[in-house]
Amino acid sequence: MVFKMSSVDIGIDLGTANIIITLGGRGIVLNEPSVVAYDKKKKQVIAVGREAYDMLGRTPEYIVAAYPLRDGVISDNYMTEIMTREFIRKVSGSMLIKPRIVLCVPSFVTDVERRALVETALRAGARKVFLIDEPVAALLGAGVDITKPSGVMVVDIGGGTTDIAVASFNGIVSSASIKMGGNKMDTAIIKYIHAKYKLIIGEKTAEAAKKNIANVYDPDGTARMAVKGRDVIKGLPVSVDINDYDLQEALSVCVDEIISTIRTVLEKTPPELVGDIHTNGVVLTGGGALLGGLDRLVTSFVGAPCLTANKPVECVARGVGMAFRHTGELLDGFEKISLYKYK
Repeated sequence: MVFKMSSVDIGIDLGTANIIITLGGRGIVLNEPSVVAYDKKKKQVIAVGREAYDMLGRTPEYIVAAYPLRDGVISDNYMTEIMTREFIRKVSGSMLIKPRIVLCVPSFVTDVERRALVETALRAGARKVFLIDEPVAALLGAGVDITKPSGVMVVDIGGGTTDIAVASFNGIVSSASIKMGGNKMDTAIIKYIHAKYKLIIGEKTAEAAKKNIANVYDPDGTARMAVKGRDVIKGLPVSVDINDYDLQEALSVCVDEIISTIRTVLEKTPPELVGDIHTNGVVLTGGGALLGGLDRLVTSFVGAPCLTANKPVECVARGVGMAFRHTGELLDGFEKISLYKYK
């Protein structure tokens, strides 16, 4: 049974690094960092999203700017609820009817964590909440037809988690999820720069280096970038030049973990579907799909074409929005949409 999407239906990709929201038939209406700034003196939230992100590393001691989600799950219920409510208010204005909400979740989350997400959305103003597994949303948003009995693999690399799954004939055949994503890659870069150059840099600087010069497949040293921070020994501000070799070495453990998990999922996949993947290829989604050279590295490992989805950061959010056409088949709150057939 297919239900028409209402103009007040809200789809939320509540990511560790970013929150992306779709509204009715308008598509994506909000894409902002999942950051909250909290004033400990006044005991109130003073900013969310991009405004709070700009405060990271720049606030006095009594103001905390932080991500309330870690590794794809809620680490601070109060902050997450405040952030979600504020974003819903931003996109919905003064709706007279409470919206239906579809939330995506990493495939490994427990029932307790699922319940926390649902209750957060209800308290934030939803009248009805549905959940969809992240790999299914990613495939839908990438435009992959999973109704056919033919295997396709998705590698969805978010800020806190990487979800890898093989889908065929309306469902997930094999999958795995690891707590590895953009945030841990940034941390790895920070540690590497500290160890090699005796320089302390911030998360934003590490993220900029990752986006601008990373090449995890065939670096040649030509991509360079100046990073600024504090000298470990002198305690003074300094700047050093790093290159794509540095980034490959810094990210090697992170990338190896993703490749190893791809191997694990393939080992659990029936041989016929592995053969399909050799033809259909691997789809990269999420912000991590933009990591330089990753598509070629996966291709060299799997031996199948690896394609980066169009606007990979938005794939999950687009898939969440598409899921509204199937919510009439689900129980409220706790059923996995991935278990249901798309007609």
